[in-house]
Amino acid sequence: MRVRDVAAMCLWAGMAANVLPGIRTVAQEASAKPQSVKAVKFGKLWDGKGKVWTKAIVIVEGERVREVTTDAKRIPAGAQVVDLSKYFGLPGLIDVHTHMTQYTDETPGTPMLKQIANNPPAVEVFLARKGAMRTLEAGVTTVRDLGADQYEDIAMRDLINRGEMVGPRMFVCGYGLFITNTPYKPGLNPPAGGIADGVPEVLRVVRQQIAAGADVIKMYASTGTDDDTTGFETYSYDEIKAAVDAAHQFGKKIAIHSYGPDGARDAVRAGTDSLEHATDMDDTTIAEMAKRGTFYVPTIDHNRYYLDNWQKIGYADGFQAKTRAFIERNLETARKAYKVGVKFAMGSDAIYSMFGENTRELAWFVKAGMTPEEALKTATTNAAELLGKKDELGAVATGYFADLVAVEGDPLGDVNVTINKVKWVMKAGAVVEKAAERDH
Repeated sequence: MRVRDVAAMCLWAGMAANVLPGIRTVAQEASAKPQSVKAVKFGKLWDGKGKVWTKAIVIVEGERVREVTTDAKRIPAGAQVVDLSKYFGLPGLIDVHTHMTQYTDETPGTPMLKQIANNPPAVEVFLARKGAMRTLEAGVTTVRDLGADQYEDIAMRDLINRGEMVGPRMFVCGYGLFITNTPYKPGLNPPAGGIADGVPEVLRVVRQQIAAGADVIKMYASTGTDDDTTGFETYSYDEIKAAVDAAHQFGKKIAIHSYGPDGARDAVRAGTDSLEHATDMDDTTIAEMAKRGTFYVPTIDHNRYYLDNWQKIGYADGFQAKTRAFIERNLETARKAYKVGVKFAMGSDAIYSMFGENTRELAWFVKAGMTPEEALKTATTNAAELLGKKDELGAVATGYFADLVAVEGDPLGDVNVTINKVKWVMKAGAVVEKAAERDH
């Protein structure tokens, strides 16, 4: 079979998203596999709802949590007992800003940017399984993916849902909306996916992503990406408002990218559900976010990753000073937003070889003033609320997906425990990582 035929099959699978939504129904889960009962014991458990259990037992039936208890007599006869009594339990973590299909190996002599540009869609989807496993190993069992080419993200989501690929549960956007950014060329040049100029085109492209099966809409309302930290607004308020209203009309949430304050201001006024990256926001915009309940996803750590890996990625030298300054302004904006009560959700912006470093963002949140527990909420209950899954994800409680993480140490006392000491992971009742059995 030719590579392009495989790519076509992956794209066909991706376009079937209306049949395979981001999370399956209880009936679908029940028919997918026989019910099995496990009893997972933790020395302590933070359940995501504000309670710390001592000598906790999480009884898991199939893909869901049946019960959380401290009474060993509640363990059903015949249940498989998983003894993690020496560890601290947490809900499976959620990363609300990733680019899962843009995975690259650190191949010596081949810049990551070149790899991304040259790989066919089928190859990218196949390689992405490596980043998916690294993400799971970090304790991240659910992601929101905010931008892919050729509907690779939809294909990957569906492959994971079908059990053909191991990875985190995915909520995807298809193409993000962005303005024309290529010069005129003579001849026939169909527009690239996602390009939308003016309100009619914005409406068309939003509807196109929904038709393809996107779970969420993404819009790039400013410049800024990779080694470029400019933040010039690219869409007008009317265009942003059209995208927000069209997404909401079809029951979808929207995430809007803005490195600078102007796109952020208009995105918040237009009613975006989440604001990605935004730096240098004025007090009025930040106050409006708090008032509206707009989620802030600052993605501070991804620029640290770019600085650490710029030569492997293939950036030109000379961008570093601007990026360091941007990180400081990004952190300061996060401090201001935290102080006035803006809701945060953890987003890593993981790309290239960053998968597995997803939770390093939590350390920046602590630097911004959060306690470790408040930081954990950004990757559990807050993130689940942003996804519209607050009754299924982000906590360990009856009826929720059995997404569990075991860490060594006290994550409520030291945020680095969550980042560096993950020892065991379960996603939907299945053990996906046994880091305790190997040198991590």
